[in-house]
Amino acid sequence: MVVQDSADAGGARGGVQLEPFLHQVGGHLSVMKYDEDTVCKPLVSQEQKFYESLPLVMKRFTPQYRGTITVHLRKDSLGHLSLVASPLQENRGPFVVSAGAAGAPWQQPQQTSQGSGGAGPLSRRQHAQLAPRLEESPATELLRAEARLSTYASSAAEDADRNQAEPRRLNPWALRCHQAHMTRLCTEHPQRKPHRFLLLENVVSQYTHPCVLDLKMGTRQHGDDASEEKKARHMTKCAHSTSACLGVRICGMQVYQTDKKHFLCKDKYYGRKLSVEGFRQALHQFLHDGTRLRTELLGPIQGQLRALLSVIRSQSSYRFFSSSLLIIYDGQEPPERALGGLRPQEAPQRVPGSCPAGLPKVDIRMIDFAHTTYRGSWNEHRTYDGPDSGYILGLENLIQILQDIQEGQ
Repeated sequence: MVVQDSADAGGARGGVQLEPFLHQVGGHLSVMKYDEDTVCKPLVSQEQKFYESLPLVMKRFTPQYRGTITVHLRKDSLGHLSLVASPLQENRGPFVVSAGAAGAPWQQPQQTSQGSGGAGPLSRRQHAQLAPRLEESPATELLRAEARLSTYASSAAEDADRNQAEPRRLNPWALRCHQAHMTRLCTEHPQRKPHRFLLLENVVSQYTHPCVLDLKMGTRQHGDDASEEKKARHMTKCAHSTSACLGVRICGMQVYQTDKKHFLCKDKYYGRKLSVEGFRQALHQFLHDGTRLRTELLGPIQGQLRALLSVIRSQSSYRFFSSSLLIIYDGQEPPERALGGLRPQEAPQRVPGSCPAGLPKVDIRMIDFAHTTYRGSWNEHRTYDGPDSGYILGLENLIQILQDIQEGQ
């Protein structure tokens, strides 16, 4: 990793300043915002090869892969650290690299909202406290900044009973992942080499208020290359969660509450504690906007899940260990639906490839393939026959629970 001064010529000024992706609800690696339509994450060779060899039939259910970038750590004139991406030559075509990218939301000097119960953007003073400087060891400052940021995120995201409340704009999990990643960059890589990141489609860019459910799929989470200690740890997590019995557990969630105008957020620790009934209630909560259950979403979600189930059943040798499934919809209802619907002659015409007229748009996307294995995959430890039965179990139970909700059971 290379620490560059903002005055450095070349790539630093012409690069893209990465920002934390504020709609990240799960995982442990930080997902960064590259531009409005693209996110990036630390490159893992196994995951990169998966995207490059992805069967056509699965591309509908995964983010579009957009290549790789080189990322440096940069210091500005005040000593603040940021991540700056320098696109590889082969990736320059599809992207417009802007000099002087806008600051992240918490870097903007806006006042915190008072009396609304939600957490607004950080003030200038909070930003000055959180931004790491290079006057001391970068690792020391980042560790201190991480502690302050964790304190802020916790106070914004928990109530007096330590139940997660609803931050207005910030998902505390995204900030937590970002700060932990910045700390690791400075403490674990003394050679300061540049890092490679994967570029992927931002699958929530078209949503005004993206409601996102991150589901860890399958009955097994450890990869074939896991150590015995890591294997035992993941097996224990599965055994004590809904992964063992349902083949799926909640790994993170945000759902827009229209009555309070902010998001309700849950993290992976909440998901691990759920019983089967608790899992059902959490799915119900994900589909509830604070005033009503969004029943119109149930049919489209189940339809896409059944289509994915058919695809997974047709893929022999694939094992999606530790991968997740995102369910996405917009928490802001279209005006015509909120007003009771349009008359048939006033309904907009359907655009090719879009949802049928009158049906809300939902997305089902598979993500996180660092431990996915298949015949011919990189660093293949063993070859499996047939489809991924654990993933199939999770999809079948998810569809059934959503059907039960639809039927009012």
